[in-house]
Amino acid sequence: MTAEEVGRAIAEGRTCLGIEFGSTRIKACLIGPGHGAVATGSHTWTNTLDAGLWTYDLGEVWSGVQSAVGELLADADRHYGVRPATLRAMGVSAMMHGYLPFDVRGDLLVPFRTWRNTSTGRAASELSDRLGLNIPMRWSVAHLYQAVLDHEDHVPRIDFLATLAGYVHWKLTGRRVLGVGDASGMFPIDPETRTYDAEALCAADELLTRHGFAPNLEDVLPTVLVAGRDAGRLTADGATLLDPAGTIRPGTPLCPPEGDAGTGMTATHSIAPRTGNVSVGTSIFAMVVLEKPLRNVHPEIDVVTTPAGAPAAMVHCNNGASELDGWAAVFRQFASAIGCDVSPDRAFEALLEAALSGERDGGGILAYNHVSGEPIAGGLTEGRPLIVRTPGSRLSLANVARSMMYGVFGTLSLGMRILAEEGVGLDALYAHGGLFRTAKVAQRLLAAAVDTPVSVGRSAAEGGAWGMAVLAAYLGSAEPDLDAFLAAEVFAGDELTVEKPNPDDVRGYRAFLETYESGLAVERTAVDVLTATRHVEVR
Repeated sequence: MTAEEVGRAIAEGRTCLGIEFGSTRIKACLIGPGHGAVATGSHTWTNTLDAGLWTYDLGEVWSGVQSAVGELLADADRHYGVRPATLRAMGVSAMMHGYLPFDVRGDLLVPFRTWRNTSTGRAASELSDRLGLNIPMRWSVAHLYQAVLDHEDHVPRIDFLATLAGYVHWKLTGRRVLGVGDASGMFPIDPETRTYDAEALCAADELLTRHGFAPNLEDVLPTVLVAGRDAGRLTADGATLLDPAGTIRPGTPLCPPEGDAGTGMTATHSIAPRTGNVSVGTSIFAMVVLEKPLRNVHPEIDVVTTPAGAPAAMVHCNNGASELDGWAAVFRQFASAIGCDVSPDRAFEALLEAALSGERDGGGILAYNHVSGEPIAGGLTEGRPLIVRTPGSRLSLANVARSMMYGVFGTLSLGMRILAEEGVGLDALYAHGGLFRTAKVAQRLLAAAVDTPVSVGRSAAEGGAWGMAVLAAYLGSAEPDLDAFLAAEVFAGDELTVEKPNPDDVRGYRAFLETYESGLAVERTAVDVLTATRHVEVR
């Protein structure tokens, strides 16, 4: 489309808005009738460790989204001379899982507990045993049951339990609903009914009631909707929350709010069986759409769904690229100290490029990116980022960089190995997230880590916000099948870059991973002997 045509589409309300609350950025993406991004905006935020729990301030949810939306409006004005006042549709996505309990007045009862917390071990174990399904520690029902087990004061006042996306959608529309993909990270979904598993609900209610929780679980959970369903309209109060300046008018229809896994599947066109994607941010996770149920229950694998409700195996690792980001900042500080100022993006790009010239196995250097606990990595309850080497290892920037890149994928490999042993078929694996903005580096090393060709498309860096805008565009579509809609209207003619596994890289990564697994004992010892306290400067 020409700039004039895009401007006309914006003025006539023919664009769709996607908003995603990621772990490090709140992003807004406006797409035109051809589904390409025409304006974007973002706001940087971060989680904090408060009283031993990872959280985000809900006040920053709104200041952050206003910042991102304001930047998007300015971007549209700058390029096309018009700001969107009306929209064809919009949708909200956010990090899955976690715990946001509200009372009958709509007041938050405890600070938001994110997916990153690993304080729900007993609850997750007991739920998994009783339901016969893997209920990970980060799932909302595990957080709720743990609060019940711990006799927390707020529990008797719980009226509604939400994810972050569900909370934002509720405030924008007044409706307590959730897309099936995000809901599948709260409680198990029945693939036939595409709503909460009735048998599992009964079993969970039995456990909760035994410990004094009065409401039926289904009554406090959001109503489940599949992609394409009507999920309400933007209210006047909701429009003010998004845009206090008043440019965006109320009345826009919203699609079901989704989790970041669902938008990742959408953004990479990995909705059909035997397709999968890897998303890299603060966390890293792989989604593989299943042809048939897994034979066994695995604590490393949880079964969630696509936005259309199809079962997908999720390998979720709490730790992704945060530690890599931290080291990029350190190298940037060093460059500045010697008079060579570089941008954050350039420092990160240089680090990734150095990784390509590292030895295939990382030169004997091990890098652990565990800022927080990591259940798949030997059940680590807390994080202790480490770089470890023997005196005989080859210390160089290239080897350190390659090992840190391998460390991003290390825990993921352990989970993907289980899927391979289950015989899960995978024809195509797509990658997205900011790590893939630097051409082919992370893509090549990920291909080695999973020993599978990895594809990256035009939406790789924009990711979830664009995927959410596409789900908004699907609202009211004449095409009843989401995968067919994506194939025909969104990804037809899409150009992909594909990296096949390099056999030498694969052998080198396997050598790294073998030592990495053995070295997890060092991580566990670090958790035991190094207390996670705030640094206090001594003068």
